[in-house]
Amino acid sequence: MLNILWPIFIIISFIYAILTGNVQNVNNAIFESTSEAVKLSITLLGTMCLWTGIMKIAQKTSFVSKLTILLRPIIDFLFPEMRKNKVVKEQISMNIIANILGLGNAATPLGLKAMKSMQEENEKKDTVSNSMAMFIVLNTASLQLIPTTVIAIRASLNSTNPTSIIIPVWGATIAAAITGILVTKLCIRCNK
Repeated sequence: MLNILWPIFIIISFIYAILTGNVQNVNNAIFESTSEAVKLSITLLGTMCLWTGIMKIAQKTSFVSKLTILLRPIIDFLFPEMRKNKVVKEQISMNIIANILGLGNAATPLGLKAMKSMQEENEKKDTVSNSMAMFIVLNTASLQLIPTTVIAIRASLNSTNPTSIIIPVWGATIAAAITGILVTKLCIRCNK
């Protein structure tokens, strides 16, 4: 649907610009926007590379196994089907840690690995398991302590205080995570 709407909006905008004599303004806006998009992409790429590198270093050390042990009670509660699978629990831990640090883009490959491992454990290959459903909800409504991507975007757009959103993000993500977990647990219990 959006593949149809956006081209229509663009065509209407160009026609309107021609009719009102604002073609030069449209051209200027296009070049300014592309310049800003490149700057924003470079800022986000740098942030993502930094945190992805830190996560890779953490994977190579005992830090991940210590965090997995720390997160074990939460993971066992949220993913009871995966209690015996240490590899999946470690992958889930890495994904949760990346999301908590606000590294949604860096968390994606970790989440895909965890989901693939959970699918291998899934008895019904054409149906999402309870653990997979919980993992999707947890990723969608993830708790974020440091929303690095949003801070990087705000900084690149010259915000006077790019970190001022941290406390509202904490409130919103805590509420979303708790609500998502409770509703998912309730749905899982109702489907048994």
